[in-house]
Amino acid sequence: MKTARAAAPAGLRIQVEVESEADAVAAVEAGADFLLLDNCTIPQLRAIAARLACRALLEASGGVRIENVREIAETGVSRISIGWITHSAPAADVALEIDTGGIRPGSARG
Repeated sequence: MKTARAAAPAGLRIQVEVESEADAVAAVEAGADFLLLDNCTIPQLRAIAARLACRALLEASGGVRIENVREIAETGVSRISIGWITHSAPAADVALEIDTGGIRPGSARG
């Protein structure tokens, strides 16, 4: 963490993904500003939020569904990631063509 903090531009937040309360505490004590709480249970989220919400921005991630999002929100986390929205989204085949009107990059318009 010290190496990451030293190499980061001033004011840049450092985010750490954790999967337990012990990892969350260790990350905050090492200087993390933002924790991504991955696949934590509701009781884990409550415990981590009660202990660390005043010291780091907390985001719940993994296992979030429309059926449990309210319960997760009530744990005290700051943010919730809902990946299922995009997991089954179809890919779009998109092409972009730019007509330069015959002008080549780097040349001046005459």
